[in-house]
Amino acid sequence: MHIEVNRDLDKFKESVMLGLSARQLIYSVIALALGSGIVLLTYPYVGLTVAAYIAVPVVAPIALTGFYSYHGLTFIEMMKLKIHFSGKQPALLYESTECEDEIAKIRMEEAAATKKNGKKTAADKILERKQKKANKKGGSPQ
Repeated sequence: MHIEVNRDLDKFKESVMLGLSARQLIYSVIALALGSGIVLLTYPYVGLTVAAYIAVPVVAPIALTGFYSYHGLTFIEMMKLKIHFSGKQPALLYESTECEDEIAKIRMEEAAATKKNGKKTAADKILERKQKKANKKGGSPQ
């Protein structure tokens, strides 16, 4: 006797009827009943096409609740998270530390540190090279 076992047990889902899980079956019956009720009630007044357009926004979230799953979250759980992160989080503010005053402070700190150590920074070495080249050419450094 040979019994097949699904290799990925996490993705295994038990079908109740017509290949649907219990959750999918329940929500599809609810969506179908509600959608057909809306269409039957509004059909005499607005026509079949408009009645279907009225029913779709009501039925879609119900159907998504039964069928949609993203990283193990149901549609309702995911929408709660989206609403939480889109509206209830405080705004993140960016404050630049690269203004002229901050750069001047950093350069002064570097200059003070180089005077203590007696070492030259890379910027000082580049300035010296430019001055030497300018002196050889007889001009001023850029």
